[in-house]
Amino acid sequence: MKAEDFDKSFDDGEDVTADLDLSKARRLNQTPKRINVDFPTWMVESLDREAKRLGVTRQSIIKVWIAEMLERKVS
Repeated sequence: MKAEDFDKSFDDGEDVTADLDLSKARRLNQTPKRINVDFPTWMVESLDREAKRLGVTRQSIIKVWIAEMLERKVS
């Protein structure tokens, strides 16, 4: 498909995903980077209780809370 045809299809609101090779698609700034953080036992226990209450993993709740705090700093 020519770029002009692709652009027209996209501009017309047509679904162009079938014409894309998404096998190597990546979200910018979303590459995970592993870090180690040591927490006191009482904090881990509190995190686990809250994660269980919400039905998510400890890692998920840590990520969400840190993201929320960083968003507040940016805003």
